[in-house]
Amino acid sequence: MTSPTEPATKPDLDELLERAAVVSLPLTTRFRGITVREAVVFDAPLRATEFSPFVEYGDEEAAAWLRAAIDFGWSDQPESRRHSIRVNATVPAVPAADVVGVLARFPGCRTAKVKVAEPSQTRADDVERVAEVRRLLGPAGRIRVDANGGWNVDEAEHAIRELAPFDLEYVEQPCASVEELVELRRRIHWMDVPIAADESVRKAEDPLAVARAGAADVLVVKAQPLGGVARALGILEASGLPVVVSSALDTSVGLSMGARLAAAVPELEFDCGLGTAALLAADVTDDPLLPVDGEIPVRDVTLSPEMLERYAASPERTAWWRERITRTLPLL
Repeated sequence: MTSPTEPATKPDLDELLERAAVVSLPLTTRFRGITVREAVVFDAPLRATEFSPFVEYGDEEAAAWLRAAIDFGWSDQPESRRHSIRVNATVPAVPAADVVGVLARFPGCRTAKVKVAEPSQTRADDVERVAEVRRLLGPAGRIRVDANGGWNVDEAEHAIRELAPFDLEYVEQPCASVEELVELRRRIHWMDVPIAADESVRKAEDPLAVARAGAADVLVVKAQPLGGVARALGILEASGLPVVVSSALDTSVGLSMGARLAAAVPELEFDCGLGTAALLAADVTDDPLLPVDGEIPVRDVTLSPEMLERYAASPERTAWWRERITRTLPLL
C-alpha cells in the first residue's frame, strides 16, 4: 500500500482546479475578526477535501494546507481507533449576555473553549465571559481559554490569576513566542494551570521546538496547517505530550480531516475543537458535522452541489483562490 504521506496519484494543477469549488460561508457571529469564511473544497477521488488557509497567510505557510488537502483527497489515511470524537463548544469573544445562545449551538458538550485577549476588549470582559460560561456549564463543566498569543508574559500572568478561580482546564497560547511560554510556565507553576501551545506548533518552522523547550503541557494540533493527518501524527508521536485536535474554522470537509486525525491518535485525553461547524451559518454539505450529544462522527463528507452553488464565492474571489493554488502547488 502506498504510504499515506505520499498520494498514490498526485494531482497536477489542471486536476486540482477542475475539481475545486470556492465558497464563501457566512458565520453565526464574528470570529477571528471575520463574518464570512472562504474556503476551497475539492471533489477528490477518495473523499472530499479542503484547502482553507486564512487569507492573510503567505504562500509558504499556505503550502502545508495544500499538502494536507492533496494527502486527504488522494491518499489512504491512517487507521481509526475510534468512531466518534468528543468536542468542545467554542465561545467567541462575545458579550457575556450572548454566551447562552452560543452554547446552545453545541448540544451535549461538556467542555467550552472561550476566546480571550481580544484587542478591542478588556480583561474585565474576559472575566465576565468566562464567569458566565462557568455558571452555565456548572461545576462539572470543563473550561479552557484561548488568547491566540495576545498577551505578553506580565499580562498573561495577571490574567491567569484572575481566571484561575473558574477552574481552567488549560490556557491556550497565552503568549506568542516559545521563550515567553517558558517564562510564563515558570511564573505560574504554583497555580497548577496547564499551558497549551497552538500557534507555536502550527506556525513554527520547527513544530517540535515547543516540546523540546518545555514550553507547554499540551499540544493543540490542526491537520491542515501541519500538512495532513499522517504528518501531524508524526509530530505528536515525537513530542510525547498530550494532544487536543482542533480546527481552523473549517467547513465540514476540513472537520472530517481533523476527525480522522483525532481518531488515529493513540490516547485522546481531552475533548477536541472540532465542533466549529456550529459557528457556520451555512456549509458545503447537506449533512454537516454538527455536534450531537457532545460528539461528531468520524466519516467522510459528501459535497452538496446545491450548497456549492448557493454559497459560491464571487468571480473575483474565486479567481483569487485559484491563483493562490497555482502559486502554492510548486512549493510542495
